[in-house]
Amino acid sequence: ESRAASASNKEINIQWYIPSVAKPSNDTETKVLLLYAYNTNPVKISNIKIFSSMSVFSGHLWIPLARIISLREKLSDLKEQVEILMQGSKSFSTSVPTSFLEQSETLKISPSNKPKMSDVKMDLDEKTEEIAKRCLSEVKALLSVVPALSSPVTEIPFDVTLQSITNLEDMFDLANGCIITEGSLFNWIISLLH
Repeated sequence: ESRAASASNKEINIQWYIPSVAKPSNDTETKVLLLYAYNTNPVKISNIKIFSSMSVFSGHLWIPLARIISLREKLSDLKEQVEILMQGSKSFSTSVPTSFLEQSETLKISPSNKPKMSDVKMDLDEKTEEIAKRCLSEVKALLSVVPALSSPVTEIPFDVTLQSITNLEDMFDLANGCIITEGSLFNWIISLLH
């Protein structure tokens, strides 16, 4: 029971393992192990000995450490660009008309219904879109079963929000890993791991 697990949504859990065992002399680059598990339907596992599901998957990939470090730096730059775009966007104005404030008491508008700024889809400028495509092409190459056959990303395959870029950056955080819940980013990552 203590090892039981549940997921009320579709989600993928990413963890990293850096082996401490000495590498064989013929291995020229340090690699780390990406461990992943995801579910495509909500699940509740109450007994791991008898659990069987067609919607839970797991696997692992060996990925060169240097490429992950390089990609994480690029994703950090991309996140910074998206934050700059958000700050410059007039649609995120914080000024609220007085008439709205007067009406809000009678309408009883719940703040929890408002979309968070980090979840709002961004329109990228040309420079940021190119940075994003390069980063996503690298992600695709790292997660593809046959990286050499992986074609570059020509269109961004998920909604670019500050949250989705943050999740992508966290995915390649070797110290922590992450959990990504259902949405267009989740769907894209799952499509790469199939």
